[in-house]
Amino acid sequence: MPRPETDLLDSLSAELSQQLKDRVDRALLEFIRPNSASQFAQDAPELAKFREAITQGDSKDDLEFLRNFRKFVPTTNYEPYRPFIAKFFATPCKEADVKNMFAPGLPYFLAMSSMTSGKSVKIFPKYRPPPHLLHHPLYLALPPSEGITMSPASLKYSQILQIDCEDGQSKQVTVCSLSIGFLRMAMNWDVEHDNERLDLWLPGQTDPYAISLVKSYRAFFILNALFALADRRVTIVRFFFANVFVNFLQYVEDEWSLLIDCIEKGIIPDVESLDHLRAPLEKLFKPNPLRAAELREIGPPGIQGWAVRVWPYLTKFVGITGGPATASRNQIIHALGPSVFTQSPGYGSSEGGVAITYHKGDPRTDFKVVFVDVVTEFLDVHSNEPSERVFSIWELVPGGHYEPVLTTRNGLWRYRLGDVVTVKGFAPDDGLPVINYLHRREGGLVMAFGTTCTESQLTNAIVSAANRWIGQIIDFTIVSDDRDTPITYGYLVEIGGEIGNNARTATEQTFEDLTAANDEFRTAFWQGRARKPTIRLLEKGTFAEYRRQKCEKTNVSISQVKVPVVLSDLKFREWFLERVMIEL
Repeated sequence: MPRPETDLLDSLSAELSQQLKDRVDRALLEFIRPNSASQFAQDAPELAKFREAITQGDSKDDLEFLRNFRKFVPTTNYEPYRPFIAKFFATPCKEADVKNMFAPGLPYFLAMSSMTSGKSVKIFPKYRPPPHLLHHPLYLALPPSEGITMSPASLKYSQILQIDCEDGQSKQVTVCSLSIGFLRMAMNWDVEHDNERLDLWLPGQTDPYAISLVKSYRAFFILNALFALADRRVTIVRFFFANVFVNFLQYVEDEWSLLIDCIEKGIIPDVESLDHLRAPLEKLFKPNPLRAAELREIGPPGIQGWAVRVWPYLTKFVGITGGPATASRNQIIHALGPSVFTQSPGYGSSEGGVAITYHKGDPRTDFKVVFVDVVTEFLDVHSNEPSERVFSIWELVPGGHYEPVLTTRNGLWRYRLGDVVTVKGFAPDDGLPVINYLHRREGGLVMAFGTTCTESQLTNAIVSAANRWIGQIIDFTIVSDDRDTPITYGYLVEIGGEIGNNARTATEQTFEDLTAANDEFRTAFWQGRARKPTIRLLEKGTFAEYRRQKCEKTNVSISQVKVPVVLSDLKFREWFLERVMIEL
């Protein structure tokens, strides 16, 4: 897909700058005025100076309130929130103990982070937003579309918390991924009545409701493939992480004959853990011998443009193709074909939604900052100032690298997101900054020689080398390779198809790309404190199996398990190394 022309501004006019200041102030007041009365805002030591300033001044003066926020609220990480969030998990959990914890009232659900780094899960209470915002793209788990959408959606949750309310009733709060929580909130799908909706099939979706309750990773994808393949009217394919679509295609390829036979005969395959879900699925799935014959003629995934042959009306693919998913981009484009428009769903995290897709730029990587769920400020990641200065959006410089800092509708105060983004420019209509995600700020692997290549440098190097020498990457991760001294970056890569004839050349190119991108790494190498990276190829299906195990271990959403660029989990490190086929 050619990169669209952009008309971004390099700087803001005085008028646009003032408009932005006014918009930021209004959004901030909308969030922090009510949240300043929360338990966290009243008790957290980090906000003590802010509370003191408010008490001593005119608390009703909006300008003074905002000045005090900017002067006295420090940047925060997860640790100050942890003891307050723990109160939701107390047994019993009393309403008085958790009401107004971070924002007014009780949360609708508790969102789980995706735990890319291998560290413990982070939990973020999410409160129901004003009704009109449920239709905003940041909150829409199932955006409206013309035609049929394949969008595998799991309603799997980690646990259900019970809050004993003051009126003698109880409230159930689900702990789940952000997308599941938003979907349940938008559709009013409480967990208690899940089994009453087993016959439901939303118009415009390939998957009946019952599939979203399937707990087995393999069965979830096989059943989604079955219903999607049976429907040639599909116009949109949505996967939150685009590289999960590659795993989906692997399941389709591995089970092709089974899927086609089931479509021909109208049979639900004998997959694990269906139990009471089998009957409603059997009722909804009908024989379609003509469609089966059409699919047999096309064949399993592998040919370029396979998806548009299977779904002739397919026009759009929605999924995150940047960051770690960059490695799978060529594989995805190969499967989709050049006619399918690809875009990202937006930029954000479990902490909050930061930006929406900027369609006047590159819809795969360009995002426009908005003030719907959060107000975003920024830290300059290259700043040498002794104390980190927080920048407002009108102070950003195109080309600069920044870490987003979020103040959210759900009660986070200047929370450091830990990502690094770059600013492309400012949208000409409203001056809002357009950004690209680069990598995690602390996501690199610190080597014994004291330097760290960033996630984006490590990703770009292996993607470039693989495209030229190895083959199409399914996925990859990096471990510290300590088999020799000094320690180095150890790439673990799964590819699709045949290995290139000159694959061993990839190690040298990866090394050259890293030394060109990172001065410290180049210096460390020439001083003998670093050595060339290594590349080991993994068995087919390794990353699909990793996602399955990670999903079952952590109870995170089936379709949202991320593969870290740098793997720190020692148990999974050994698990990956057991699946090495060859070293280049």
